[in-house]
Formats: sequence, C-alpha cells, structure tokens
Amino acid sequence: MKFVIAIDSFKGSMTSVEAGNAARDGILKACPTAEVIVKPIADGGEGTVDALISGLNGTKRDVFVSNPLGRKIKTEYGIIGDTAVIEMSAASGIALIEKSELNPLVTTTLGVGEMILDAIKYGCRNFIIGIGGSATNDGGIGMLSALGYEFLDKDGNKVELSGGGLENIMDIKTEKVLPELAECTFNVACDVTNPLCGENGCSAIFGPQKGATPDDIIRLDIGMKNYAKITKQKISFIDENFPGAGAAGGLGFAFMAYLNGKLKSGIKLILEQINLEESIKWADFVITGEGRLDAQTFMGKAPAGIAELAKKHQKPVLAFAGCVTDDAVLCNEHGIDALFPIVQGACTLEEAMDNNTARNNMTKTLEQVTRLIFSFK
Repeated sequence: MKFVIAIDSFKGSMTSVEAGNAARDGILKACPTAEVIVKPIADGGEGTVDALISGLNGTKRDVFVSNPLGRKIKTEYGIIGDTAVIEMSAASGIALIEKSELNPLVTTTLGVGEMILDAIKYGCRNFIIGIGGSATNDGGIGMLSALGYEFLDKDGNKVELSGGGLENIMDIKTEKVLPELAECTFNVACDVTNPLCGENGCSAIFGPQKGATPDDIIRLDIGMKNYAKITKQKISFIDENFPGAGAAGGLGFAFMAYLNGKLKSGIKLILEQINLEESIKWADFVITGEGRLDAQTFMGKAPAGIAELAKKHQKPVLAFAGCVTDDAVLCNEHGIDALFPIVQGACTLEEAMDNNTARNNMTKTLEQVTRLIFSFK
C-alpha cells in the first residue's frame, strides 16, 4: 500500500515536516511494509521557505535588511539551486513591529528588495515570493528602489519609500535598474484578488489592519491612483484592476508591472514546485490536513488544493486536524473523503498544541486509521 503525505503546518504546534513525519510513523506502526512519501507543503504564506527547502533539499541564507520602519534586522530566505524562496513578511511583515508603530503612510517594502538584491548577487535568477502578512501599503516602491528604480517628485527629488510618498511621484527613472533583473523570473504566491485602488483596493480593505485611519485611507488611495497613472505612462499594458494587484499593499502590482511577475494561487504554486502530482499518481491514498479544518478550508487553503489534485487522478483523500468544526463537512463536497480530529481526549488548547503531544496524537490517529484501511484489504 502506498501513501503520500502532504500536511500543512499546525501553526504554533507542528511544522509541515513534523506533522508529515508523525503521520508516516503512525502508518508504519500499523503496516511496516507500507510505502510512504512525505511532502512538506505550505500555501505561500508563513512556512513556505521551510516547506520548500525541506521538500527540495535547499538551504537557508541569512541576510541583514530593513524592516518596515527601516531598522536593520537579521532575517533569512531559502536557496534551492538558482531559485530563491522569499517570504516578504520576513522583511516587511506586520509581526515585525509593535502594534503601536503600525502606520502604512511610513512603512516600506525596502527590505523585500534588499532580500531580492542579495539573492541576485548570490546567483539566483528564479524567485518564488510569498507576499502575505505585510505591514506596508507603499505599492512596492520600497522594494523596487532597492533594485535601482528611482521615484521622483516634481522637483526631481526622491520621494519617501512609503505609502505617504506615492502621492508625490511625478516621474520614474530606470537608468540605474539592476541589469540582472532582465534574466530573472518571479512567481508570486498570491491568494488575494483585490485591485490596486478604489473601494475594494488595498488601502480601503487592508489599510485599517495596518494602522490606517479613515483619513489615511483616502490619502493612500489617492497616492495609489497617482502611482498607477505614472506607471502607465511608462508601462502602458499594465492593469491596476488586475486581480491581486492590491496584494500586500500594492506589492502585487509592482511585481507585475516592473518585474514581469506572475501572480499564482499560493497552494497551486507550491504544489507545482514540489511536483506533488507525480507522487499522487503513484499513491493509493493521499493524506493531508492542517491545524483546523472548517468551511474555509476549501477556499484556497492547502488541503483543498491537494484534494483537487488528488481527485484529478481519482485518489482517496483523508484529512487530519487538531480541530474539525461542524461546518467542515462541506470539505467532503470538495474532494476530501473523510475528516479526522487527532486530539485523543479532553484537554486544554495549550495541552493540545504542545509539540510532543500533537505529534504523538498524529501518530496514534494515523496508526488506527491505517489499521482500519488494512482490515478491509
């Protein structure tokens, strides 16, 4: 019997690798002769670097970059051959600064550009970028500035590399753009479909959680519209209303317009990279899961993407989670054949999320489910 395991991280409890290995241990306890492949996964957000370098034998590289407020911090990204795997939140994430410091008029994506620049100097020419969890609303001008783009005001001076600087852009200079960018490809994990501007744009929808007041939102959106207008004078084919242009405070727009980036579903991008489809073709059963299975699971989350791929090849899918809500049964209509909570008995949330407890629970649950499977064989 052949199993492929692709379980998302149980945030705050188990990494994707830990969850997958614990599931494998349970299967092998029940049937030592089973063949098992563990594929670490992520959906393009937190954990993407760890999942891909674990699944594809990559390494991590440390780098000092600017945080959302321009302070230097040590962070890291993944290297797999000539591919860099970057989580923008590692440089410009909302978790990197205090809640009291959040202000999209002043935060910047400069650090994301510094990570890309470091990777290019290291020899990378292909990029996988996860752009969730940003503290920024600067349209990506901070990132682009690190790569040589210059954003100038009416007097020819550089504007502030922040949301507050967008309204002052009158010209964009490209003479100093890093020439190696022409050799680079950017695949961007993006599950947000918001346009750049307007009532559904990044400023209006995501600005408040980044510290924007109602007046700030108006100013930010005016700035975004100006930025889009000046950009289109340089790049006529770009569409600020393209789904995802407003992702990460306009970072999606910057990748599309200036770096020829391709915005893709996060989970689909990751599944392509780890070549999960070939493993699914080989397997008899597909094992997936995440910390909480609910009605939101089939809306672009990792287990849903895996189930969709598995059903393409008529493979049964079993999903495991720390918590399975009542409305999670909707997942049964979207390719997940059966759902199983792994918690073994009454306990506190803290106890359930303990790493050792969670791994033991995963192993025990998979052992019993595997025994059931083999009882019918």
